[in-house]
Amino acid sequence: MSGLPDRLPPESFNLPVDDIRRGFYTDVYFNRTKAVLEHGNQHPRAVMQVFQKKEAWVGGMDEAIACLKLCSGYFGAGGNWVEGWNELEVRALYDGDRVSPYETAMTIEGDYSLFAHLETVYLGSLARGTLVCKNVKAALAAAGGKPVLMFGARHDHYSVQPLDGLAARLAGMDQVSTDAQASLWGGKGIGTIPHSLIASLGGDTVAATRAFAELYYPGVNIVSLVDFDNDCVNTSLAVARDLGEKLWGVRLDNSETLVDRSLIDEMGYFKPTGVQPELAAKVREALDAEGFSHVKIIVSAGFDAAKIARFEAAGAPVDAYGVGSSLLRGENDYTADVVMVAGKPVAKVGRRYRPNERLEAVR
Repeated sequence: MSGLPDRLPPESFNLPVDDIRRGFYTDVYFNRTKAVLEHGNQHPRAVMQVFQKKEAWVGGMDEAIACLKLCSGYFGAGGNWVEGWNELEVRALYDGDRVSPYETAMTIEGDYSLFAHLETVYLGSLARGTLVCKNVKAALAAAGGKPVLMFGARHDHYSVQPLDGLAARLAGMDQVSTDAQASLWGGKGIGTIPHSLIASLGGDTVAATRAFAELYYPGVNIVSLVDFDNDCVNTSLAVARDLGEKLWGVRLDNSETLVDRSLIDEMGYFKPTGVQPELAAKVREALDAEGFSHVKIIVSAGFDAAKIARFEAAGAPVDAYGVGSSLLRGENDYTADVVMVAGKPVAKVGRRYRPNERLEAVR
């Protein structure tokens, strides 16, 4: 299919190849299935069909293919691994493709004993990548073209960061918080100052931002975290007065259990706790009044697509959104079925072979 990007090479993913080959990450019944077939010298030529059940965008496909390329095969004489990839025919959608419910996303055809042990692993890659890709798409759509920053690394195991970051990139997000998240597309992590730096310098946000700027300006956008004292307006002004043009932006990250000091006198007409459109408006008004209109406002803390949409509907003066765990939550499971053997339909009741002309041969 012309115009589509090349798939990432298998080596990009740093897979634990030896462990995957021996079935360490595989549901044991698949390992036993492979053993039964090999013990009986059975080599059924099967078509495995992979699909999911939502409106989504494909993620994790290149990693799934890498698993098949590097780990299909069998242990031969002397325990040596005999590769099986060249004996398989794989057709698949591309990462970033839109996929419909029950649409076939990938087919694997060949001697089933060569890849029976890989189902758990490649389905897991697809499930995780597609989930993140779909969630990022939703957040970006809600933001209406404004940047969304991926702050979810701390909410899951570190090992998933490269795949998560790749899925985010496929969905259109290129601002992630760790180098690992950006590693599969050659980017770098970005971020603001954290609360811990402010605390380490005696709870002085101005001093912490100044120290950060002394080391990183102008190579890094200087964004101050201004909710440490739960007084975003006055802290934003104090930092802006001190840093002037060096200050790129401020980030509002108030706890959902607190009411910022600037909103106390206006309680009663809107939800006052945490980061709200009214708080962003207060900070924008104060900065503009003192000539700091160049300072951008980033909001975070509990944001998902729905909360972003609420801010946009309210016309909140926000320049970017920081989103964390909501990008990693939910489910987008994949299923794989053997639907043909030796050219004949064998799918269980309720499933059938569903050819898809959108699939491209994988080389």
